[in-house]
Amino acid sequence: MLNIENLQVHYGRIEALKGVSFSLAEGEIVTLIGANGAGKSTTLKTISGLLRASAGKITFMGRDITTLRPSAIVNMGIAHVPEGRRVFPKMTVEENLEMGAFVRKDQKGIKEDMDRVFQTFPILKERRTQIAGTLSGGEQQMLAIGRGLMTRPRLLLLDEPSLGLAPILVEQIFQIIDDIHKQGTPILLVEQNAYLALQVANRGYVLETGSVVLEGDAKDLLNNEHVKKAYLGE
Repeated sequence: MLNIENLQVHYGRIEALKGVSFSLAEGEIVTLIGANGAGKSTTLKTISGLLRASAGKITFMGRDITTLRPSAIVNMGIAHVPEGRRVFPKMTVEENLEMGAFVRKDQKGIKEDMDRVFQTFPILKERRTQIAGTLSGGEQQMLAIGRGLMTRPRLLLLDEPSLGLAPILVEQIFQIIDDIHKQGTPILLVEQNAYLALQVANRGYVLETGSVVLEGDAKDLLNNEHVKKAYLGE
């Protein structure tokens, strides 16, 4: 479904990605784990067109999307839920969700997906007329994910969904991620909580200083000695 080949990205003279390659198949959750500055968020931004690759190729559903604009990539079915949530703070919960559907014209389908988001996140239904900037961090994260789902994505990119949340909310967010996957949406997950990411994922890739240093089945990575020492605190 998604294939990344030898991806290189620069910030000025700094090489952020040094030939990253990985893939995601239909129906999978694939996670990218690694320390701060490893290149995880850069990878997602490049897939969604927010950053330009210096070299390499990104293929989605058999089509080269490496040089496409972000709007065209959204139209193809890739939704990016960015790090830090990035909700529209002065708009209501409902207006934020409507913004997620801005590329769509099917009013009936939009209403059905709005209802589905409210079913997935009941607190958002209660807060539907509340200004998004006044929500708690956990509620804003739910809103950001809900806004991504309003595009009716064929692939969902999630960047650090647990960042800054209380432990009980982290567990809730990961249960929601698992539920979204079970409903049929493939997910590319970037997450610093390596244990939870590998628990929910099918496969994983470990990024260190812009390069993939390990890859494999998520359960195998959970038992890998390097992953245990570097990312699981064992």
